[in-house]
Amino acid sequence: MSENTDCTRRDFLKLAGTAAAVAAVAATVPGMVGEAQAAELDLVTKRQTGVYAADANPKLYKARKSQENPMVQKLYAKDGFLHDGPTGHKAHLLLHTHYFDRSAGVKALKAKGIKLKA
Repeated sequence: MSENTDCTRRDFLKLAGTAAAVAAVAATVPGMVGEAQAAELDLVTKRQTGVYAADANPKLYKARKSQENPMVQKLYAKDGFLHDGPTGHKAHLLLHTHYFDRSAGVKALKAKGIKLKA
């Protein structure tokens, strides 16, 4: 930047125009954001209502509980793939997740100055 601190009329008008544009956007965006959030909430509510209505409809879902599902019953039958039950060894290996502590890696990234999203 030069040491000349004189501001010409053109520089002043550019700065004032930019400031006015920023102020105009800042004044209108909160209203837009609020409308968008309300529309999204309305959409989520409609979706939830539809999902619950479909779930309660016995014509669509004959087995509402997993233990009543004929395919699940076949899986856990005596001659089924997971015959030792939902708490058996094979079910545990295939269906259960495992926890890995990754906090040390996160701390190392933060120590390097990398900002992580929440």
